[in-house]
Amino acid sequence: MQIFSRGHCWCKPDWLEETLSKEKNKTIPKLVTIVNPGNPSGSYVPDPLLRRISELCKNAGCWLVVDNTYEYFMYDGLKHTCVEAPHVVNVFSFSKAYGMMGWRVGYIAYPSEVEGLEAQLLKTQDNIPICASIIGQKLALYSLELGAEWVKERVEKLTKNRDIILDALSPLGANAVKGGQGAIYLWAKLPSGASNDVEVVQWLAKRHGVIVIPGSASGGPGYVRVSFGGLVEDVCSVAAARLRKGMEELVSKGMLSS
Repeated sequence: MQIFSRGHCWCKPDWLEETLSKEKNKTIPKLVTIVNPGNPSGSYVPDPLLRRISELCKNAGCWLVVDNTYEYFMYDGLKHTCVEAPHVVNVFSFSKAYGMMGWRVGYIAYPSEVEGLEAQLLKTQDNIPICASIIGQKLALYSLELGAEWVKERVEKLTKNRDIILDALSPLGANAVKGGQGAIYLWAKLPSGASNDVEVVQWLAKRHGVIVIPGSASGGPGYVRVSFGGLVEDVCSVAAARLRKGMEELVSKGMLSS
């Protein structure tokens, strides 16, 4: 099974199928978790692939937990979907979709027919040292009453930022940049001669005045995560110009110090 995004095959479930295989008497994971759309990748899991992953987890007898924090952050007509089943738990957050970072409000959708699951979830929550404030819960409720259209109208404006940053990353070459289908991130592969992503990030900050996140912070050394959210278009253009200059220099001359 192959899923294509922006003309490129970006995901196969073969690795998961092999991991969950009961052959060779290996230990099967008790839980699989995915983020959809993805952080740090900015890619999304289409409905056919999501259902295939769910089926693999069901057959292996393990849970599937799906983080839907960026559910409304979809572009180019793509649609986010959820899957429901007795082995699936869906996680949601108000932090990104409704701009409530720091309020620490979210919720989960779980299969109520699974005996004992609710009690175990409540046991876990009882041991979390923080909780959602009353005013935060009221704000979350008002956000739900206002509806998703308020969010989607603002998310649509991010496509311009995304395209500006995509152009800034173009010196890295064709197929070096993934993502941009969902969430607020692009995932860029660094040139082979400058694969130390932490050093590249420090160099970009000091020499070119632009900040990105090292891929190694997310288990992806040799990559950087670039966010196109939280910036007005004019500021995004300034940042993109600095980023493009840095990438052009990195590709042609490496990390110059002066």
